[in-house]
Amino acid sequence: MTSLRDAVERSWTGERGWKFAALLLLTAPLSWLWGAVTAWRNRRHDRRPATPIEGIRVISIGNLAVGGTGKTPVSGWVVDALLRRGSRPGVVVSGYGEDELLLHRRWHPDVPVFADRDRASAVGRARAAGAEVAVLDDGFQHRSVARDLDVVLLAAEHPFPGHVMPRGPYREPPEVLRRASAVVITRRTADVDVARQLARSVEQVAPGKVVAGVALLPGRWVDAGGHDVAPPSGPLLAVCAVARPRTFEAQLRAAVGEGTDIVLRGFPDHHDYSEADMRRIVAEAEQGRRTLVSTEKDGVKLARLAPTPPSMCVLCSRIHWDWGEDAFDQLLDSAVEESE
Repeated sequence: MTSLRDAVERSWTGERGWKFAALLLLTAPLSWLWGAVTAWRNRRHDRRPATPIEGIRVISIGNLAVGGTGKTPVSGWVVDALLRRGSRPGVVVSGYGEDELLLHRRWHPDVPVFADRDRASAVGRARAAGAEVAVLDDGFQHRSVARDLDVVLLAAEHPFPGHVMPRGPYREPPEVLRRASAVVITRRTADVDVARQLARSVEQVAPGKVVAGVALLPGRWVDAGGHDVAPPSGPLLAVCAVARPRTFEAQLRAAVGEGTDIVLRGFPDHHDYSEADMRRIVAEAEQGRRTLVSTEKDGVKLARLAPTPPSMCVLCSRIHWDWGEDAFDQLLDSAVEESE
């Protein structure tokens, strides 16, 4: 299953060969069906717009593609920005995977976090807890919740415009960007010029929108408990359950050096690690005399399991604005002013 998923995702990037051409051909009818269902769903929402939830503002951070665009770190940055403004935010996550929940609670222990597939119910609970602004981590497709600021992330590493699933990585076609308030181009391995070219394409599809650019760069190293540690040295065993494991490997090499001996073990996105998984991971690391390293999303889940090696290192991300931070700040200012 993992190899099939990897092949499908490689076909999205335009990799050549008869196997990838066959995958594109086989997935075309399913992609058409996905697009038809999505169009029907959006027409239904257009006819019956969501009713705003009184007493709380809503900021949605979402995307078009399946994972890998940086929704959770950007949502965390928004929470930081709201706190700096003196606002009282609450975070709403899907409840699908525990990684986002655990990360938000680690980053902001005093900010309430609500996990619920019913986003409207979670926003209501955030209001009852005293939040002035609800930050939806992954909310663009959840149109039953009215929002005051609708931000969509696009990864510079994804082809744009591209096909909808499963022929391509997108949940919706590009024209739906017109209903967004702003589009943020994120990049992990792509050059800033690639991100700016994508921004120009977005401006043609959705003219008049605020379009900003953010780089998600390797940041500090922490241990399983979130405390700062020195960067690892020697051979590494890299473990992750993210949408694009090769991107993590590339960022890891940028952080520790291209010549580092790295073995990558990728699990399905949002994988719920078991203690059996952890025992196998630890055994492989010990047998190869490798330091276990992971992403921040994986680190918070692995740290809850036994046995956790004391030498485990977690590579955090940091946000660097390539352009558009002032325009984005103005949108946040408007949201905060309305909530006062």
